Amino acid sequence: MAENVSKTKKLFTVGGLVVLALGIILYFAKEPLGLNRKIYDLPVFLILIGLGFALKGFMSKAKSEDDLDLGSKSFGEFLTNNAILLAMLVLVVVICILQPRFMQIRVALDILTQSSTKLIMALGICFALLIAGTDLSAGRMVGLSAVISASMMQTATYANRFFPDLPQVSIWIPIAAAVLACMLFGALNGFLVAKYEMHPFIATLATQVIIYGACSLYFDMPPNNSQPIGGIRPDFAQIGQMRLFQGIYPGFPGISILIPISLVICVIIWFVLNKTVFGKNVYAIGGNREAAVVAGINVFRNIMFIFILASFLYGIAGVLEAARTAGATNNYGNGYETDAIAACVVGGVSMSGGIGKVGGIVMGVLIFTVIQYGLQFINVSPMWQQVIKGVIIAVAVAIDLTKYRRK
Repeated sequence: MAENVSKTKKLFTVGGLVVLALGIILYFAKEPLGLNRKIYDLPVFLILIGLGFALKGFMSKAKSEDDLDLGSKSFGEFLTNNAILLAMLVLVVVICILQPRFMQIRVALDILTQSSTKLIMALGICFALLIAGTDLSAGRMVGLSAVISASMMQTATYANRFFPDLPQVSIWIPIAAAVLACMLFGALNGFLVAKYEMHPFIATLATQVIIYGACSLYFDMPPNNSQPIGGIRPDFAQIGQMRLFQGIYPGFPGISILIPISLVICVIIWFVLNKTVFGKNVYAIGGNREAAVVAGINVFRNIMFIFILASFLYGIAGVLEAARTAGATNNYGNGYETDAIAACVVGGVSMSGGIGKVGGIVMGVLIFTVIQYGLQFINVSPMWQQVIKGVIIAVAVAIDLTKYRRK
């Protein structure tokens, strides 16, 4: 075992240091060699990747279940388990060859920004997946939250105000109202699933239709009459548009505030799932509900909290989307739930329940965003993008089912 651990540490440490050294060499050599327009920020990416691998090697435990076994059988399993990730890496290489401008820090930050609200949604929907369910109402909750918050956060001078006589309220009141509305529908989801043992697919499908109808009625209220909501107050828009460290060096676009917000939520959800009794109960219910009941777990209460917590995250995502785009319509969030479910599955959350990690969800969201952004970057037809996305989802679910049967 010690020999295997040593090989693992050496592989990551030495490999990381080699990549790091290559990045440093290219960083100082690209300008003298005239490679600025050929490799752009590739040296910076190599330095960051090298540091990551080297740190992983240094921090590897003395004994770990994740030690590398380079046998043919284990290597085949590694390829199967990471097929989507490897396919993404190949695609990124191809895109960089076809369009070197893809190798820019600005592009990477755009991808992370686009991933932020999607990640928050995926973290919410993962709770339903962990109990072998789903949540089809997630996207419509995002739209509801966006419409409610945006409708109350228009400037006093905007000509087509949703509420003409509404004073300039504190920014937290619309946010609280939007999130609370989503949580009420989340409680309805939880009640239908927990009380009547209704399958989450049917329960959330019904709620999805109700939410869209209610949101459309609200959006159609006079004097708005289904007009896109605009004229958003600058203090609200800043929540989704603020950039940190902008201009710390020439040309640096800054880091979107959405990125650290999503990272903080990731840490909180990781803590909830891994360090709390509720998190352990979620995995137990997803693994075997009957056994969870026998073990004394209050399934009704936990399922209620699962859907309420998920709807809280959808509400936050909707508020951030409204702030990021400085507007909203009743069609916001349409179809978002399918992308979030797909990202969770690609990230290793089992459709059979009881299996999934926050790190995998983060990776799944990034994989989907990179593929979508990259295909747009090289002008691939939107129709082909949908085909590729569908293939990825089918392959990911097939791999998930294959792993489940093995176990």
